[in-house]
Amino acid sequence: MDSTSLNETFDCNYDDSGDHDQNEENSTQKDGEKEKTERDKNQSSSKRKAVVPGPAEHPLQYNYTFWYSRRTPGRPTSSQSYEQNIKQIGTFASVEQFWRFYSHMVRPGDLTGHSDFHLFKEGIKPMWEDDANKNGGKWIIRLRKGLASRCWENLILAMLGEQFMVGEEICGAVVSVRFQEDIISIWNKTASDQATTARIRDTLRRVLNLPPNTIMEYKTHTDSIKMPGRLGPQRLLFQNLWKPRLNVP
Repeated sequence: MDSTSLNETFDCNYDDSGDHDQNEENSTQKDGEKEKTERDKNQSSSKRKAVVPGPAEHPLQYNYTFWYSRRTPGRPTSSQSYEQNIKQIGTFASVEQFWRFYSHMVRPGDLTGHSDFHLFKEGIKPMWEDDANKNGGKWIIRLRKGLASRCWENLILAMLGEQFMVGEEICGAVVSVRFQEDIISIWNKTASDQATTARIRDTLRRVLNLPPNTIMEYKTHTDSIKMPGRLGPQRLLFQNLWKPRLNVP
């Protein structure tokens, strides 16, 4: 999927008339106009209209934002380059607005390469270092190929429907498409709250209809920052676990 398929918008308009013989006064005037344009653009962005449910729509308890990222495998990623690589798709406040976004998005199973979809509460970036995430962690499940689309949909519908019943603890969810397997995870605010993380685990088992012997790993974001790229020693490939339960070849 290329960037245009996600309606990513980049400001690449510029004025290049090819006339480079203008005097210094005109050049200074153009620079001043450019700065003014940038200031106006920033002010306009800060006054951006809040996303609210439309008339007769069914409001969600929280607003959520879809994000998309893609990176080249094997290339080191700093937090700064990672943040620049994340593209915001859009924010929604109601059930109807969610379906308007989701119905036009490519399903995870149809993505290629190292691609990720993120769905986080509005105002929370899908980064370990975000204030809402830095003291939290995530439950991780590795999937064999062919299961990501179904599991992702079940997970985000449960999250939007507040099925986890842990108050404001849920930050968001991620589906990561890789070459040999796919990974889904759900992030929460407080890694030290064992009762909350246990409830999230049990709800995740239920909404994804996981087999009883499924291995799930919880990893704090502090550990992720210390050891980027490592998901721990446990490997869940689902080669045999899921076949009896889901009719996926």
